[in-house]
Amino acid sequence: MNAVVLGIDGGGTRTRASIVSDEKILAFAESGSIKRLRVGASVAEQNLRALLGEVYKQAGVSEVRAASAGVASATMPGVPEWIKAVFEDFSVGQSEVVGDEVIALDAAFKGGPGILQIAGTGTNCIGRAADGGRECAGGWSSRLGDEGSGYWIGLHAIRRALNAYDREEPTRVLDVVGGIWGTKTVDELVNLGDSTPGPDFAALAPAICQLAEKGDAVALGVLQQAATDLVGFVLLVRSKLRRKHKLEAEVPVAWIGSVIGKTPLIREGFFAGLRAAVPDIPILDREVNAIEGAVWRAQRMVRDAS
Repeated sequence: MNAVVLGIDGGGTRTRASIVSDEKILAFAESGSIKRLRVGASVAEQNLRALLGEVYKQAGVSEVRAASAGVASATMPGVPEWIKAVFEDFSVGQSEVVGDEVIALDAAFKGGPGILQIAGTGTNCIGRAADGGRECAGGWSSRLGDEGSGYWIGLHAIRRALNAYDREEPTRVLDVVGGIWGTKTVDELVNLGDSTPGPDFAALAPAICQLAEKGDAVALGVLQQAATDLVGFVLLVRSKLRRKHKLEAEVPVAWIGSVIGKTPLIREGFFAGLRAAVPDIPILDREVNAIEGAVWRAQRMVRDAS
């Protein structure tokens, strides 16, 4: 009988799970975030348990041989432990909890060399050499980094719009954000934006992208900077791989996340920027499906244990 395995992709805003036997998908389900920093420990565990209950029910199984979970907050103290404890309650044989960038990298390259740019609610760029060595750039959280992310786009659109407001330069960013937040004045908007806990800046990104497509100079400038930053991360990781791992041949570049996938202005700028810097660099034309990497890693655990 083929081994039944579980793959989980726990991003910043949603969590997906898939149960697979050999190459056949038995079940797929989605739930809310299991990122504790975003929803709290109690809600995160509720979401994970509900997700596992649903995907097990769909698959008609009561146990799985192995599970790999890629989670946005995998390096936070206590996160791997509580997820593995839940796995034990659901009769998971072997398990691992890794960063969501790890499963996305393996979805693209199945253990081989390559560079992956993640650009969703947050950003991170990770590269792997043929010798297995890894190099990274960015991903330093919404407050300390994550340039080019949905959060960064929302936050910096407001920052630049306030600067434009001071200079009496035209932009609709503050009006649009005020409509979304329900604020009536600039002071109310600033007070809400500066509150603790703060609003969901990443949720503003689609509106900022729409403004950019309509020619708003502030919004367009933010998107252009986002694309430039994402290109810069890839080139930095490429440089590290070549310098530290004696990498000579070009490795492919993959990408994942709504900032690139759903924003033509950023996607076009990202592709064009990379090709301008390295004309022969291979770039995957389709977005990576991270959960495929989690499933692959779970299947590899089973093979390695055999």
